[in-house]
Amino acid sequence: MFARQFLFLLLCSPMAANAETQKTDLATVNVQQVVSGLDEPWSIAFLPSGALLITERAGRLLHVDGEKIDEISGLPEVFAQGQGGLLDVVLARDYAQTQELFLTYAEPRAGGAGTALAIAKFDEAGKTLADLRILFRMNTTSTRNIHFGGRVVEAGDGTLLLTNGERGNGDLSQDMQADNGKVIRINRDGSIPADNPFVNGGGLPEIWSWGHRNPQGATLDADGRFWVVEHGAMGGDEINHPEAGKNYGWPIITFGLNYDGNKIGIGTGAPGMEQPAFYWDPSIAPSGMMIYSGKLFPQWQGNIFVGSLKFDMISRLEINGDTTSEVERLFQDQYIRIRDIREAPDGAIWFLSVGDGAAFRISPLQ
Repeated sequence: MFARQFLFLLLCSPMAANAETQKTDLATVNVQQVVSGLDEPWSIAFLPSGALLITERAGRLLHVDGEKIDEISGLPEVFAQGQGGLLDVVLARDYAQTQELFLTYAEPRAGGAGTALAIAKFDEAGKTLADLRILFRMNTTSTRNIHFGGRVVEAGDGTLLLTNGERGNGDLSQDMQADNGKVIRINRDGSIPADNPFVNGGGLPEIWSWGHRNPQGATLDADGRFWVVEHGAMGGDEINHPEAGKNYGWPIITFGLNYDGNKIGIGTGAPGMEQPAFYWDPSIAPSGMMIYSGKLFPQWQGNIFVGSLKFDMISRLEINGDTTSEVERLFQDQYIRIRDIREAPDGAIWFLSVGDGAAFRISPLQ
């Protein structure tokens, strides 16, 4: 039913004809521009009605239904400076029953800003958010306008996993009393899960994993395992599979260098610190992340897709046991600064281009 509604939405739009045929290593696909005129889009979600939700970093949440675009009211105040702003939008798994969704954003505070996570109910008819509650706000405030992280994933057990950047202070990634540079795990009501790794001491009880720099993509694989992609410095962008209580090394170990070319930390490895599943050198400035189901493209089942802000492409990676490798770069230099990439319920792959101000849909060639 959902797929039919979505197809109806696309076919009824004059923009449905705005499609290009693109060749990839394993498939020839249609790439169709579905939404245009966006201002720095950051995240996209798919409503059961067939409409879309799209965040713009400056602080707008948009409801897109065919050619009709409405701005949604009821959002929290957003700190939209530097890399801060309105970030992720994710529907709760039981959205059809609860109409609840999650938002992440840079929250303005005295002395700067910090990453926050909120839940709200969406009235689609009225285009408003109601009953908005902040579930989590990072416990530090910074005047630096960088590295907010800001991806949220609802795990299979109903807990929420939130990525926090280190806000430009790498040392805080190793400080177990700071939320900076951590993956945070909380319950849907904002409480702390009893099985979090540090509930009995050793660190803040909300911490799941630590030693991260700036994870801006996050997803689950088919087995429910959690994955993130994070910005390194100059070289050393990483894909990680964060596990409970583990340290991913930043800034003590990294495959990257400072932007002046100097070494960071002690090298690429140290006891008690995890190695990335994959890293890029040179950096690609990764953004959104998806692990594909194979629904419309069986040949891509289980592949990781990561957007690149620097090289204007989508990186496709394969997971083979303990090895993750980049096998293809899709659409190099054809779409500008890819910010998010998601799989729709019908199996189509969508991505957001900041430079084009547009949302695109990848589908099989008919």
